[in-house]
Amino acid sequence: MFSRITRPAAAGLLRGLSTSAQSNARVAVLGASGGIGQPLSLLLKNSPLISNLALYDIANTPGVAADLSHIETRAKVTGYIGAEQLPESLKDADVVVIPAGVPRKPGMTRDDLFNTNASIVATLTEACAKTCPEAMICIIANPVNSTIPITAEIFKKHGVYNPNHIFGVTTLDIVRANTFVAELKGLDPARVNVPVVGGHAGKTIIPLISQCTPKVDFPQPQLETLVGRIQEAGTEVVKAKAGAGSATLSMAYAGARFVFSLLDAMNGKEGVIECSFVRSEETECTYFSTPLLLGKNGIEKNLGMGKLSAFEEKMVGEAIGELKGSIKKGEDFAKNFK
Repeated sequence: MFSRITRPAAAGLLRGLSTSAQSNARVAVLGASGGIGQPLSLLLKNSPLISNLALYDIANTPGVAADLSHIETRAKVTGYIGAEQLPESLKDADVVVIPAGVPRKPGMTRDDLFNTNASIVATLTEACAKTCPEAMICIIANPVNSTIPITAEIFKKHGVYNPNHIFGVTTLDIVRANTFVAELKGLDPARVNVPVVGGHAGKTIIPLISQCTPKVDFPQPQLETLVGRIQEAGTEVVKAKAGAGSATLSMAYAGARFVFSLLDAMNGKEGVIECSFVRSEETECTYFSTPLLLGKNGIEKNLGMGKLSAFEEKMVGEAIGELKGSIKKGEDFAKNFK
C-alpha cells in the first residue's frame, strides 16, 4: 500500500508556505511563548492557509504576538495571557495546537514529564471541550502516549468526544526518519517518506523502513543502528543542548507540517496522508500511530500498518506492553482530574 504513498514535495520552506491556496482558518496555539511555541507560531504566521492566529500562554504572549504581528502576511495575530483569557483564545478555533508543557532535561525520559504535563494538557483540553468542541486538537505536549488518552477522556467527560478530531503529533519521528535515511543513501530528504507507527517514545517509535519510498535496503546491523537513532533522536538533541532544552526547532517544523496537512485536507485537498497517534483498532492498543488519510472532518480513513517485515513485526510486538501502560496511565489520570 505504502509504496504508492508519497508526501507532497517540500517546496519552499514547508508545504504550507509554498501553497498558493488560501483559507480562512483560525488556529490557536496553546503554549505559544515556549521553546516550541514561538518557532511554531512563526511558521504558522507565514502560511496563507491561516487568517487568524490566536496565541495563548501563561507569560510573555503579548510580546510574542506583537512581534509576529509585524510580519507582512495575512494572518491576524492576537495574544492572550493567563487562565482568565484562555476561553477567549479558543473562540471559533478550527484547529488547536498544544505544545505547552515542560521540556526534557538530560537524563529524563518523556515519561518523567508526566505529572507536570498531564495537568497542563488536562486543563487546556478541558477549555477546548467547553469552548471549541468541534475543533481539531493537535497535541505536541509529551508524553504523547499518555496525553492523547488524557485528551480523549476529558472530551468524553464533557460529552463532545470525536475520535476523528484528536491527534497526537508524531510527525517529528517521520521527519527524522526521512532525514536520516536520506543522509545514509545520498537522497533528497524532501523526496523520502518513511511511515512511522506505534507511539512517540523510545521503543514505541517504529519506523517502517521496508515501506520507505523510494525503496531502500540496509544490512541488518546498519538497519538496527538507524532504527535506534530514530528512536533516540530526541535524547540526542537533549544531550547536545546540555540542559538548555529539548528538540524545539525541529518539533516546531514537524508540528507546522502536520497542521498544514490538516488544513489542506479540511480545505478539500484530496490524498493528504500523515501518521499520527490516534484512537485505533489496528492493534490491541486503544491508541496507536499509523498513516491516516485526512479529510474535511479530520480522520477520513486509518490506512493501517500495511505489510511489515519480520523485524518490524517484532518491534510492534515489543512495543505493545509499554504503550498499554502509558495509555492506562493517561486514562487513570484523566478520570481523577478535577
